[in-house]
Amino acid sequence: MKVTQVTIGRFSQFNLARQLEKHGLLQEIWTGYPKFKLKNEKGIPGEKIKTFPWIQMPYMARGHMGLANWKWLSEEWAWLAHESLDRFVSGRLKNPTILLGLSGSGLRCGIKAQQNGGKYICHRGSSHIAYQNNLLVEEHQRYGIPYNGIDKRVIQKEEREYLSADAIVVPSEFARRSFIEMGVDERKIKKMVYGARMDRFSKLRDPLPDQFNVLWVGAASLRKGFLDAVQAFQLLKHPQKKFIVIGNIQPAIQQKLQAHDLKDIEFVGTVPNEKLIEYYNNAHVFVLSSIEDGFGVVIGEAMACGCPVIATTNTGGRDFFTEGVEGFIV
Repeated sequence: MKVTQVTIGRFSQFNLARQLEKHGLLQEIWTGYPKFKLKNEKGIPGEKIKTFPWIQMPYMARGHMGLANWKWLSEEWAWLAHESLDRFVSGRLKNPTILLGLSGSGLRCGIKAQQNGGKYICHRGSSHIAYQNNLLVEEHQRYGIPYNGIDKRVIQKEEREYLSADAIVVPSEFARRSFIEMGVDERKIKKMVYGARMDRFSKLRDPLPDQFNVLWVGAASLRKGFLDAVQAFQLLKHPQKKFIVIGNIQPAIQQKLQAHDLKDIEFVGTVPNEKLIEYYNNAHVFVLSSIEDGFGVVIGEAMACGCPVIATTNTGGRDFFTEGVEGFIV
């Protein structure tokens, strides 16, 4: 049997699809991403990329419509996007297949695959969702920021996915341990560490020696521990230091940043993935200070460009590099 993938976005799933196709194992990959955003997915035949973008695409564009700060709307929209993709794909599964569903979008199509004589693998890119929720609630309490937690419907659905799946794939030891702590049978959990696109990321040059550039790539959020990174940078003693931040800034973070000295911090905004290589090569160190991160693919991207990494224990960093050699675990 070949593999049918279901993923609401891109994440690491298209890298996996490339490898499955390379080994003759890919049936097709379904996604909520629109087709025009998937033109650069080399290595995957276009006819094997199936899209159902009608809910996810406007959800992704809600910021441009001034709707991103409507939390209740974003929550309902995200739920509908995952549910509609799951239902749509399940209605189109006719033959036996190994259904590899990214958590949140694979319950119905996974069960349908099993009914058709196939298998269902739940791919969870983060820690156990209830474990994740506990960490996020604690983090918001630490900063005094109101937080209602992850949508209870999402938690319930994902826990049903964990129960229904023949196997659960996670990307790091941190994520694996979270499932065990939440009572999931250890024998059901398979660790599959992510990598980076070596065709896109490589070392081009050494960074300039007369300055010290700290790089951040990803959402500036409480989950990513961004405020901790800012405080650490403020303590750094260097006459030519710079903290380059690539990614969107969470509204709660924007408010908290008003109390910080933002001198020598450059907020770049979003940068196309294929242009990140320049930033990685110009950085002296890459920082990922996440409170909860199943696996930071950006770690691999930085390392591929010869940039050392400082990462927390909750990022998958321990699965990617050796403490004190390619970087540091904190």
